[in-house]
This record gives sequence, structure tokens and C-alpha cells, in this order.
Amino acid sequence: MQVQNRLLISFKKTILAFVNMLPIIVGMLLLTSLIITLFPEQISTSIFGNGDTLDTLLGATIGSLAVGHPLASYLLGGELLGGGISLIAVTALLITWVTVGVAQLPAESLMLGVRFALYRNAICFFAAIIIAFLTVFTLRFIEMI
Repeated sequence: MQVQNRLLISFKKTILAFVNMLPIIVGMLLLTSLIITLFPEQISTSIFGNGDTLDTLLGATIGSLAVGHPLASYLLGGELLGGGISLIAVTALLITWVTVGVAQLPAESLMLGVRFALYRNAICFFAAIIIAFLTVFTLRFIEMI
């Protein structure tokens, strides 16, 4: 009987926590939908082409603000490369698009804590920039061999 009682109390706490998080989740979904709708219109070759460093920072920033599914990133990356955007900028954009989530930050902060969410996003942002440079460097090195 006591196990059933504890199970019922746990179930009630879970439902209450979910109901309390529902406004945050709905807000996050609405913000994500808005960003996804506006995202393709904002990317063009006219905003890129200012050198590897600036393009990488710009790509990482755009990727951080946008939200996307990892499978869709292959299509997006191909379209951006086909549009003349440099590999390093596309790499930074796609890595941050999948790993950094400014739109999900409120929900992540609620679930995991503000400090953890901010640290995780900052580390992923800077790691994405480093990975983008290392990826292009590695590919250029392999081409030389």
C-alpha cells in the first residue's frame, strides 16, 4: 500500500511540474516556429564574403539564433555551399544550429538551471567556431597530401 501511495504522490508531482512548464514549452515552440519561418529569408551571399573569421562568427551567430533538426542541416548546408557561402561559415552555422539553442534557452534554464544552460550554450558556441576552423584546416591538409 505504501508503494502505491508513493507512486501516486510522484505521479501528481510529475503532472504538476509538466503543467507548470507548459507555458514555457508552448512559448519555446512558438518562438522556434517564428525563427524557422524567418531564417531562410535572412541568409544570402550578400551578408557573407567578408573573410573567414567574420564569416565564421556570423555563421555561428545565425546558427545560434536559428533552430533546426540535424537531418535538415545536410540540405541547408548543401544549399548554402551551392549559393557560394564558404565551407567554414557553413560549418560554423550548422554546428551551432544543432548544438546551441537561444530559442530553447528559457526551457533549458527552467529544466537544468540558468547557469548550466548559459555555460553549455557558450561552450558549444565557441567549440563550434573551433571545430569549423579545424574541419576546413583538416580538409585543406588532406587535399595537399
